[in-house]
Amino acid sequence: MKILFVYPQYPDSIWSFKHALRFISKKAVMPPLGLITVSAMLPANWQRKLVDLNIIPIKIKDIQWADYVFISAMYIQRESVNKIIDECIKQGTKIIAGGPLFTQDYENYPQIDHLVLNEAEITLPLFLKDLEEGHPERIYKTDMFADITSTPIPDYNLLSRKNYAFMNIQVTRGCPFACEFCEITSLLGHKVRIKTTEQILDELQKLYELQWRGNILIVDDNFTGNKKVIKYELLPAMKKWMQERNYPFVFNTQASINLADDSELMKLMAETGFTSVFIGIETPEENSLIECNKGPNKNRDLLDSIKKIQRAGLQVSAGFIVGFDSDSPSVFQRQIDFIQQSGIVSAMVGLLNAPKNTRLYERLEAENRLTTDATGNNTDSSMNFIPRMNYQVLVDGHKKIIRDIYATKAYYKRIRNLLLNYKPNHKNPVKFDWVALLGFFKSILIIGIINRGRRDYWRFMLWTFFRRPALFVDAVTFSIYGYHFRTVYRIKNKYRN
Repeated sequence: MKILFVYPQYPDSIWSFKHALRFISKKAVMPPLGLITVSAMLPANWQRKLVDLNIIPIKIKDIQWADYVFISAMYIQRESVNKIIDECIKQGTKIIAGGPLFTQDYENYPQIDHLVLNEAEITLPLFLKDLEEGHPERIYKTDMFADITSTPIPDYNLLSRKNYAFMNIQVTRGCPFACEFCEITSLLGHKVRIKTTEQILDELQKLYELQWRGNILIVDDNFTGNKKVIKYELLPAMKKWMQERNYPFVFNTQASINLADDSELMKLMAETGFTSVFIGIETPEENSLIECNKGPNKNRDLLDSIKKIQRAGLQVSAGFIVGFDSDSPSVFQRQIDFIQQSGIVSAMVGLLNAPKNTRLYERLEAENRLTTDATGNNTDSSMNFIPRMNYQVLVDGHKKIIRDIYATKAYYKRIRNLLLNYKPNHKNPVKFDWVALLGFFKSILIIGIINRGRRDYWRFMLWTFFRRPALFVDAVTFSIYGYHFRTVYRIKNKYRN
């Protein structure tokens, strides 16, 4: 068999980091981990090619070459998915699809030849067996969850690694919490399943042998969901592995806010090489947290928790939501004030949406309030249901939050707030990095000379140089992030920079 893996293109959004990547001459944030993991599950004698449309365009001859085109995607990639499907049909090449988009929405893709849904460890072997016997079915799905201790090392050899800012690995699947708006538990379950420590070290060793150095994103939806194993087995082994190789990697991941309650765990993460965590803060409104069943965030001083994590050596990026039924128009200024006080540089603020197979979707369907499918894009001011608050008030309030938190003066003030509180782990050796140096010089040209807000940029750089010189590289990185955020929102909503 000749297999072409195709990863659809992301639209320009907060998550694409398109305008930040240009500073370091990268084309995409991270590779399609699902597709390269599936590649490792296929028979060894099958031929494989990968086309990541975020890096290179697809060629007609590649589609013609393939016996099957494998596609995996998320909701936000639907426009690109449709173009790929149309071209495959035009060329007469069969399509096999899986991943979150198709698992949640497979009824809307009758033109796809085979749908291998849910977790590939379970459904892919069934498809391969039937294919070998000459009678593959159209849909393979399961309500069971896979034993991921059998998951192979992803096929990193398929990648053009130089084009990515991050490599990625997965340690766990599932989340112990039950947030009303989140589809993770419907896809991956409440029980947190975890790979063995040996598996993770083998994946790190593979990347190390492939000469990857730098950022690795651990893509888990909640890395600390099984805290006992993470804290007492995995992290000590990872820390030892990293020390023996002079810290070749920098780790980023996602966690819940209750990470702040365990100072030992935070210290261990920082000593292992973690520098950042993404946390779903959602809202400072207690009633809205109760409404959406955001368990770890309720009855907590969220600002204090964030400051604790930062002081432990972990930067915090976060997701925020407006549009809960219990939200009032005062929520917009409360979100602005909270974000500014928190020192959270990357604050992803979106309007509430109801993905399929979530408790929120089921509730709104019962209330006859659903209007369309969610887009998965937190920059397009879309909602897929009728909100309690006036929709235009919500849209205007969302735009106000974005304008205020990413205006240059407010943004650099927020970074200074972080840098005064952030206590990085200096045990990790600082390495000279040509890519970072290139990014700095490009930031001078684009942000410091060409762009609006250049005076604020120079004031911030001088402040960092004299007040927090050890964090100068972080300061440059944050200034580039800010440029990306302002550019995205300016393009989408015609905001001024």
